Amino acid sequence: MSKETRKVSARAAGDRPEKPFDMIDKPTFFGSIFLLLAVTLPLVIFPEQGAMWVSAAKNFVTSKLGVLYLLLGVGAGGFMIYIIFSDIGQIKLGDAEEKPEFSIVSWAAMLFCAGIGASILYWSMIEWVYYYQSPPFHVEGQTPEAAEWAAAYGIFHWGPLAWAIYLIPAVPIAYFYYVRHHSVLKISEALMPVLGEKLAHGWLGKLIDISFIFGMLGGGATTLGLAAPMINEGVHELFGVPKSLTTQIVVLLVCTALFGYSAYVGLKKGIKLLSDINFWLAVGLLLFIFIAGPTLFMANTGLDALGRVMSNLIHMATWLEPFAEFKGFEDTHFPQDWTIFYWAWWLVFAPSVGLFIARISRGRTIRAMVAGSMFFGTMGCFLFFMVMGNYGLYLQLSGELDVVTILNDQSPTAAIFAMLHTLPLDYVVIFAFTLLALIFTATTFDSISYILAAVVQKEVDEEPMRWNRLFWAFALSFMPIVLMFIGGLETLQTASIIGGVPLLAVALMLCISIVRAAHYDLRYQPDYTVKEINIEEFPADDPWTEEGSWDLPEDDIPAAGKPVQDPPKDHIEGDPHSRPSRL
Repeated sequence: MSKETRKVSARAAGDRPEKPFDMIDKPTFFGSIFLLLAVTLPLVIFPEQGAMWVSAAKNFVTSKLGVLYLLLGVGAGGFMIYIIFSDIGQIKLGDAEEKPEFSIVSWAAMLFCAGIGASILYWSMIEWVYYYQSPPFHVEGQTPEAAEWAAAYGIFHWGPLAWAIYLIPAVPIAYFYYVRHHSVLKISEALMPVLGEKLAHGWLGKLIDISFIFGMLGGGATTLGLAAPMINEGVHELFGVPKSLTTQIVVLLVCTALFGYSAYVGLKKGIKLLSDINFWLAVGLLLFIFIAGPTLFMANTGLDALGRVMSNLIHMATWLEPFAEFKGFEDTHFPQDWTIFYWAWWLVFAPSVGLFIARISRGRTIRAMVAGSMFFGTMGCFLFFMVMGNYGLYLQLSGELDVVTILNDQSPTAAIFAMLHTLPLDYVVIFAFTLLALIFTATTFDSISYILAAVVQKEVDEEPMRWNRLFWAFALSFMPIVLMFIGGLETLQTASIIGGVPLLAVALMLCISIVRAAHYDLRYQPDYTVKEINIEEFPADDPWTEEGSWDLPEDDIPAAGKPVQDPPKDHIEGDPHSRPSRL
């Protein structure tokens, strides 16, 4: 942080109200709580009717709006390629002299843990079973071709397009936070170049922020809903603890205490430490299974699956079964049940994960943030599917373990631990797997609670207030625990998908926002032909705020961000987006 920026931060801190709650954006804070209660209480009071309504709405979203979600995946991937190779990608996040805040390993570990969580342990081991039984593209189930697609499709669903969706909010938020020096981590703030100051700071901006928080709370319920039974199963295998609702709730409380403490102590002492532990434990577990298992099969199948995804990426990303309604055409509902549903989930998580990626990327260029996130995120998921998924597939094809029957007759978690029992030192492996699931859950939710706390504050200098972080840590687990008692957890998960539909429009506006703002600022830079662009001069006016300066008083603008007198290099007379400075 430069001297000028520190001065601005110090002034801001000096002007801060004495009462901590005065820092809270009350409409967003209470609006989020109200919306969550408004959705969950009817599910508690009328669980059966609520489940029916939500299921019908989910079918409508996936069936009627499916094409929009597929366009989202393709568009996000294309947009991130554009960002990487455009001038925008060269812009540095932070001051010219700043180094990256975190090492490459810690940075990669934090973004991966925040973006994936314990879900990767669950789905990497079991997702292939569903594809093997009901493969895509009308392939017959449980055939050699079905096995090939089963090994590949998980890599696609957890691959570069998923991470591209995550990055849609990350790019504009990082730009406005570290380049424009706006100490606000909100989606509405990032939309100002599109919505204008009045709408972004008014009811529409509040509504967007509230819908994002609701989506995250519901999305969080999904991860907890998968993690709790899996951790419970592991504890049962290790210590004989009964598999019951009570033990699942105890598991959730332990997870809550862990990620609550992590969020409370902060980014570097808590989240970074847990993410580093998580990273090395995951590396150790994958290496052990890779060496102890059918190494050659896993490596060969992983490479073949990667090639299959790369060769068929466009087809997989756009497949919709458009003729399914006509006689003579098969309707498997595969795109709706898997690809569309996955893209919807990534979109619900995108604001939170994107904001977190933005927060930890200070000192890097936008290109490094985007390319690094897509590479490390995709490769991390690929390694899990290559090792853990292909190990299960080997057991099925070799006849050593009938994973398909165990999943169908018992449960997915039973199938997972049956596979782990076939490994050498199986109880050590199960202990490591269960511990990893616990820490994965904690690292995901301490990141989410950190960002939720940031979103409901009017201003964030370094970190959100501690009590605020702790509140959202417990809020993330409270509703899932309540709904577990009534069996309505899945309904809340599905409801969050429906609530995330408006984010389709928000995603498009975020893409427009960063292009408009960055290109507007780049016109005022004396020279940006170099490898790394440091935004040092801002135009004195902009076309999206009433005052023309993002409501920043003149004495609060950092020296590095002084308005310039000269017109932009490529000013076009009559173009409102390229008008010269008023000064």
